[in-house]
Amino acid sequence: MGCSAVMLSNRRRDFRHAKYRLEHIVRTHKAADDRSFRSVYQEEDEQGFKGLKISRDLMEVGGEALKTNITTLGPLVLPFSEQLLFFAALLRRTFSPAAKTTTTTSSSATAKINGAKSSSSSDLSKPYIPDYKLAFEHFCFHAASKTVLEELQKNLGLSDENMEASKMTLHRFGNTSSSGIWYELAYMEAKESVRRGDRVWQIAFGSGFKCNSVVWKAMRKVKKPAGNNPWVDCIDRYPVAL
Repeated sequence: MGCSAVMLSNRRRDFRHAKYRLEHIVRTHKAADDRSFRSVYQEEDEQGFKGLKISRDLMEVGGEALKTNITTLGPLVLPFSEQLLFFAALLRRTFSPAAKTTTTTSSSATAKINGAKSSSSSDLSKPYIPDYKLAFEHFCFHAASKTVLEELQKNLGLSDENMEASKMTLHRFGNTSSSGIWYELAYMEAKESVRRGDRVWQIAFGSGFKCNSVVWKAMRKVKKPAGNNPWVDCIDRYPVAL
């Protein structure tokens, strides 16, 4: 397991010392649903040993929690243009006749036509995924596994550069639970990639099932730390292939 410590303050006199300003916190907790609650669950076996039980529903439960969290966060951070596109896509999916399922017939010609309509319907049924790169310059995702990170990258339309900190943290430290998002921020600081005004999105998961997002805004350019950073002794070797 990893660990991390962060000092927060709301005192005005600490403003000039602060690196980041807390912009938003969005907490999603699905424990009211039994399936979510038992997706990651601690219990004793027949011999009385405590262990962690992981349900087959974990990926589906996690996806639902992530969707709820991102949907809640979107209106707080996305530019109006992206919110408008999302709303327009929702209206098309709701009211467009082409979005309804077409009825196939036995004739080959009709089948081809219906196939084209079905493809169009499939496109309309897909939700519009906002461009979160317009809202954030840096991304810190819970590095649970390579598969999880690749799915997040694919579904959110992010680049390899956007995912670099998360993937390199997974490569070096493995899954350190939610503390991994701070190793990722430390990676960005060691790379001196955080500049004044940059926005950082941290998102992590936990049993319950929980999905939490935190948004920070850099108050100044963060210089490469001389110490107290887990990457300073090896940052020149990264990134590497994962």
